[in-house]
Amino acid sequence: MNPLSTLMILLQTVAPAPTPVPRVQAVPLAHREISFRLDGRELARYHSEPGIERPFLFPIIGPSGQMLTRMGHPHDPVTHSHHDSVWVAHSDVNGVDFWTDGDTGRIVTLRIRELGDSDAAAWAVAENEWSAQGGKVLLRERRRIAAEPLSGGEWMLVADIELEPAAGEAVFGKTPFGMVGVRMAKSIGVSDGGGVIRNSEGGVNEKEVLWKRARWVDYSGAVSNSAIEGITLMDHSANPNHPTYFHVRNDGWMGTSLTYDAPRRLGPGEKLKLRYGLYVHSGRLAVEAIERRWEAFSASGLKQ
Repeated sequence: MNPLSTLMILLQTVAPAPTPVPRVQAVPLAHREISFRLDGRELARYHSEPGIERPFLFPIIGPSGQMLTRMGHPHDPVTHSHHDSVWVAHSDVNGVDFWTDGDTGRIVTLRIRELGDSDAAAWAVAENEWSAQGGKVLLRERRRIAAEPLSGGEWMLVADIELEPAAGEAVFGKTPFGMVGVRMAKSIGVSDGGGVIRNSEGGVNEKEVLWKRARWVDYSGAVSNSAIEGITLMDHSANPNHPTYFHVRNDGWMGTSLTYDAPRRLGPGEKLKLRYGLYVHSGRLAVEAIERRWEAFSASGLKQ
């Protein structure tokens, strides 16, 4: 046997077996972005770079590879510049607006504390501060974002949110704006693309869904000339005020309204824990199929 063959056999003998690569990964990128990926394909990207008004997720990518959300209102990009695909905010915390852009409050990411990869999910844990103009911190937040693959290219985005007053009490005012917002792709909107809104109570489109309580709201429509896909926004059964009110419009917008009917107070040391899910799916699903997915989501416990 020649020396080269001997060396190759030796290398094969001593070389360790490679560690299996997780199917789902949270990959940190430049500018404090995190790409959630399944088998190398991006599902969503989390943005928390310095200077932005609040963290957000864009894009949200469906099973066919098309984007299901967009940045900004398709017909009013100026006054709706805060519609950043998928975001968490509230329009009245101790009188400070964290919902809109401009001279308002900002949600600032201090650090990404944890990134996790596995075959079942990938996740990122962020520490945020909700600060008024001038720098006064009103809330401290721990946010966990996870991507969980399902069959057929479908997947779940799960947000676990824990909020605590930085000093004194925090009052979330009575408003339909907060806590989660979703700006759908233009082609999915009822008005622009002929999409359909449905909720867990049997309501269809804005007239029957707007400011109604529900376990979930689904927004589905065309993402190409050959594919219909959608997102179901889910309220966890352990959330305060469940089933929540939903703020939903035919123009392609949907959001949860935690304090639509009344303000909510957090005293010193108290924590507000919330869990929301976004079911990213193919087709215009039967209500029964969405309900089964909500039941599975709601059976899962909050993670912090």
